Amino acid sequence: MTKEEILHYCLTYPDVYEDHPFDEKWTVIRHKANKKIFALIYNHNGRLCINLKCEPSRADFLRSLFEEVKPGYHMNKMHWNTVILDGNMQADDVFEMVHHSFQLTKPKAKKERKT
Repeated sequence: MTKEEILHYCLTYPDVYEDHPFDEKWTVIRHKANKKIFALIYNHNGRLCINLKCEPSRADFLRSLFEEVKPGYHMNKMHWNTVILDGNMQADDVFEMVHHSFQLTKPKAKKERKT
């Protein structure tokens, strides 16, 4: 998977935008409403990677299932995974992890106040 492919997929989600808060080497995808990050795309040790938020027990399961899934680089290792994108993972598996991260970080729906 290329950087362009994963970036394009991330930007298909509603109300998100691309950001470069650190430098041009890190591409961050955020929600517009709450500014929360759900994907960080970068190169590390010559490998294309993406950091994705993940529920802790699911994060451990994915790490045991896929060689390309590691504890989050520069992130909370319990809640974030790093996925090596230039390995052997199927695109559908990566896209499902992106979707999970998007869902975990999206803005909460406002509750109606009872009067």
